[in-house]
Amino acid sequence: MKVMVIVKATDSSEAGVPPTQELMNAMGEFNETLVKAGIMESGDGLKPSNQGFRVRFSGNKREVVQGPFIETNELIAGYWIWNVDSIEQAIEWVKKCPNPMLEDSDIEIRPFYSMEDYADWDTTGEIAEKEQCLRDTVTMQNSMQQATMNSYLFFSGRCEEALNYYQEHLGASISMLMRFSDSPEPLPEDALTPGFEDKVMHCEFNIANIKLFASDGCGDGTEISGFSLALTLNDPDEAHRVFNALAKNGQINMPLTETFWSPLYGQVTDQFGVAWMVMLPGEAPDTADN
Repeated sequence: MKVMVIVKATDSSEAGVPPTQELMNAMGEFNETLVKAGIMESGDGLKPSNQGFRVRFSGNKREVVQGPFIETNELIAGYWIWNVDSIEQAIEWVKKCPNPMLEDSDIEIRPFYSMEDYADWDTTGEIAEKEQCLRDTVTMQNSMQQATMNSYLFFSGRCEEALNYYQEHLGASISMLMRFSDSPEPLPEDALTPGFEDKVMHCEFNIANIKLFASDGCGDGTEISGFSLALTLNDPDEAHRVFNALAKNGQINMPLTETFWSPLYGQVTDQFGVAWMVMLPGEAPDTADN
């Protein structure tokens, strides 16, 4: 059950009076408790209404009204979005909350509508299906906005030479470098071209404000063989979704699986011939070896 927990404004919040350090600490501890309990989805405080606006609707007319607004007891100073088992559970959690204001205050709990509430009007389920599609799109967009993407270069045995050149001429900085001989797990038999044991398995370096990933690859070549786009996501379900979408009519080069450097990692070439690495972030080594 999703609810909005609304902190009502008071004279002090509308006046922009900052909370005491003691109150900030108490609210921070309460928020940590909500997160650990798996209840809190989001929450924020709002600036006073003198920094807000309202748009008043009358037929086809739109009138913009700038705050402050006088109905202090009807204004909102902050909110949480919680997922709870029942309204009773939400009430019990609110009762544990420190008084969020310097004076007496109110916190209001309002359940969200769900599509089940509209079942009598949506007898075919068409509206619910469209609504779910919109929610899925918003979830995907939010996830992708938090993702990062890096170019991954393969130098076919000349990675260290290239890094040295970039350092000398482009001011490149190396943040991490691992050789095949540094691998904590044995490599598959015949995976490497003889003599590649000390070649670069993976490195990360910056040129200007761009981070690049690079490797020698597993075999020799006369020139750089191409590149992969390395896409790092924070959610396992989203990683599987993206990987499967890229693999459709494409080719899976390495299935999405757990590795020693990432909880999930896979390689895929999409139907347009673009090579991708899809992964979750892993712990970086403590020191760089270069």
